[in-house]
Amino acid sequence: MTSNLEILQQQDPDVYAALKGEEQRQKSGIELIPSENYTFPEVLSTLGSVFTNKYSEGYPGRRYYGGQEYTDQIETLARDRAKAVFKCEHANVQPLSGSAMNQAVYLGLLEPGDSILAMDLSHGGHLTHGAPVSHMGKLFNFVRYVTNPVDGSIDYDQVRKDALEHKPKMVLCGYTSYPRDIDYENFKAIADEVGAITMTDASHFGGLVAGEAMRNPFDFGFDVVTTTTHKSLRGPRGGMVLCKKEFASKIDKSVFPGLQGGPHMNAIAGIAVTLKRAQTQEFKDYAQQVLVNSKMLANELMQRQASLVTGGTDNHMMVVDTMESYGLDGRVAEETLDKVNITTNKQIIPDDPLPPLRPSGIRIGTPAATARGMVEVDMKQLGEWIDRCLRSPDDEAVIGEIKGAVETFCKKFPVPGI
Repeated sequence: MTSNLEILQQQDPDVYAALKGEEQRQKSGIELIPSENYTFPEVLSTLGSVFTNKYSEGYPGRRYYGGQEYTDQIETLARDRAKAVFKCEHANVQPLSGSAMNQAVYLGLLEPGDSILAMDLSHGGHLTHGAPVSHMGKLFNFVRYVTNPVDGSIDYDQVRKDALEHKPKMVLCGYTSYPRDIDYENFKAIADEVGAITMTDASHFGGLVAGEAMRNPFDFGFDVVTTTTHKSLRGPRGGMVLCKKEFASKIDKSVFPGLQGGPHMNAIAGIAVTLKRAQTQEFKDYAQQVLVNSKMLANELMQRQASLVTGGTDNHMMVVDTMESYGLDGRVAEETLDKVNITTNKQIIPDDPLPPLRPSGIRIGTPAATARGMVEVDMKQLGEWIDRCLRSPDDEAVIGEIKGAVETFCKKFPVPGI
């Protein structure tokens, strides 16, 4: 019987070649972008399954098309598992991405022009947290809080002052490049003082909350938590909105029909599979190891005199000021590490004097490396390679030596699903 891959090879050799090339790239390199990960093998099976064929506008029991017996089963499974994993009252698993899920919350619970207190993009926030270049930044009045210039931590006194001054309808915490944990109790107290809805964007660390390695915002009375499903959770690409019952109807209507049409049922099947995995001890051990590895890698870099934003990490990521540490902007640092098969991404730092496409730092995370089975001793080795590489960006002998060592090293750690 001819496999689907064999059919692809015969029908479209160009796409097949790119697919096999990406497969080899993932196997022979080390993925250190914090927002990337390797999904579970069985999730890959759902994404290429017959659920790809089915249109399922609406929600279980209330669809606009026939033939929904099994799609209803899958979506109900995903929702129930999400509620169990995150200890919440309601879950919507239909958002097509992280940006879409955040937009659905704003548009469902607020009115255009309402104020939202959220983290500034350059200090660790996300585009959907009100960056002026985003559509949400134009629809809502975002008041963007910044970090303490001394140590890079969130200045909660200033957050409170901003809340009292601007009286936001929503207080949003969460990040895309902030390497510390969040004081949810403090954020909740600030929001309660001004009568605001509380929301956490846990896109980056949702899997670490699911694995009980990081604190759960719902334990502190938060109203809404959003998370992508493909980062630390290791599922398919997508998003979820988790909330209290009182917001359930508005959230569901905002996702569909307010913002998008038919959900991707193949991805929802993958989310259901992922959330079952997230309830296992194996996943909890994985989540803990992500944090252990992150701290070890950060400490190794700092021992080699690299400058890290906030001076370390409490989560799965770190931000290295490569201009201060190595005299290299983030783009050059990223490209230099690419030469040795270590993948990172250029990253702005707080109050960065350089432009976004050539910023002062890089962002590094451990979820993907941990998924391949790497542990503390491997993080020490990675720290050595990263430091040596960035100290000798033009030394072809050093670059060649490290690349060869990385390729040999990677053979010990199979990529899940490949």
